[in-house]
Amino acid sequence: MKEKTGKVVESLRTLWEIFWVSLKLGCTSFGGPTAHLGYFQQEYVQKRKWLSAHDYSQLVILSQFLPGPASSQVGMGIGLIRGGLLGSLLSFVGFTLPSVLILMVFAYLSILTELKMDWIHGLKLVAVAIVAQAIFDMSKKILSTTLHWLIALLALVIVLTWLHPFAQITSIVVAACIGFQYIKKDHEDHSSKMVHIPISKITGMVLLALFLLLLIGLPFISAIWNHEWIAMIEKFYTAGALVFGGGHVVLPLLEAQFVQSGQITTSDFLAGYGMTQAVPGPLFTFAAYIGMVIAGIPGAIIATLAIFLPAFLLVIGTLPFWISLSRIARLKGAMAGANAAVVGILAAAFIHPIVTQTIVNGLDICIVAVFIWCLIRWKMQPYILVLLGIIVGIVCYT
Repeated sequence: MKEKTGKVVESLRTLWEIFWVSLKLGCTSFGGPTAHLGYFQQEYVQKRKWLSAHDYSQLVILSQFLPGPASSQVGMGIGLIRGGLLGSLLSFVGFTLPSVLILMVFAYLSILTELKMDWIHGLKLVAVAIVAQAIFDMSKKILSTTLHWLIALLALVIVLTWLHPFAQITSIVVAACIGFQYIKKDHEDHSSKMVHIPISKITGMVLLALFLLLLIGLPFISAIWNHEWIAMIEKFYTAGALVFGGGHVVLPLLEAQFVQSGQITTSDFLAGYGMTQAVPGPLFTFAAYIGMVIAGIPGAIIATLAIFLPAFLLVIGTLPFWISLSRIARLKGAMAGANAAVVGILAAAFIHPIVTQTIVNGLDICIVAVFIWCLIRWKMQPYILVLLGIIVGIVCYT
């Protein structure tokens, strides 16, 4: 009896830790999906060691293949590995809740266009430093040969020169093919260290089938049953299921669904999207703002759950099969090539849009250099750096 009680207590402690850590990340992860991956890598891999750099890169690769918000899917996957399905849900809730609440409040108060947000630039500079440090750390662990570096460089060039949502997927596929052919992994045994996925392949198949069922069935249900809630769920679910290339790509889909239909004005839509750039957490939480404007708190909740549901079903449903594939000996080289491509993809996103849209003068360069020094030399925690970024933003940019 005591042993059973002890296991329950330990399980609850683990679930609370998952929620609390993801909540802190949700409050401090500024800068978009690439920056989020940097925060995750530092918190989950370097600090807490919940999974290895190799396992983390596998999650990142999978998120690049799947439609939906990449950083949120990585967070869901880490939550699953650490605490099962409930852990995955708590990871999603913790990471998403802060930005959802902020956007709901701003929508309710209707003061978006009156806010002076120049100090946010300090937080953008923090994101630059976080991503730079993450790329540096990943490159040391993943790019072990000249071929690895060449693959990363190839992925960087593809993503920077071919501005298309499928550029990332293409670079990973090309890198995997090169790795399959030329990278020999007989001396490494990553597969034996691979983390355990606490759901079966049958459960994964059920979740993937549910994803397809909802994607195909919701439009028919919405057409037959003309109800505002059904229509809202269908629009947000479809947008979340069809977006490749990051949260910014969802903008035209939501604009077509809600602005062109007259449910929200263009000015309100753009104001809300602008505010979404200023808050931490995933860009998909823009759905909470739209739902709040259209139908209040219930609308915000429904919109948020609907747009993130496809991402949850896809990443959780796919993980059992993805991990099994990565254990096949002949695919180790392909996975190594794909891992190298991820470094190149992150470096490309670091260059554009993070650096090109953030660094505007010499002062920015100096501040970023100081932030990077704080991370690498002093091992400063991200949340402390975020607070420092707010102070710098207020002092230097307002």
